[in-house]
Amino acid sequence: MSLIGMHEAKTQLSRLVERALSGEDVVITRHGKPVVRLVPVREQSRLANVRGMWKGKVWMSDDFDEWTDELEEMFFGDSE
Repeated sequence: MSLIGMHEAKTQLSRLVERALSGEDVVITRHGKPVVRLVPVREQSRLANVRGMWKGKVWMSDDFDEWTDELEEMFFGDSE
């Protein structure tokens, strides 16, 4: 673990970010006390961002997937 003072962190931020991206534990201190840890951001899939978003908000009729005479006529015309 690397402890880096606030002033040094301000002047060497790009290098510290690269070190954190390479897996090094980088901790920034203020007055000798750890206050912040630099860590890489994990990439999330788009699906993960919307998962569960519609839960409880979408309603579907119980007979949604039943074939009816009306559907038969719309897709295949008058059967008479």
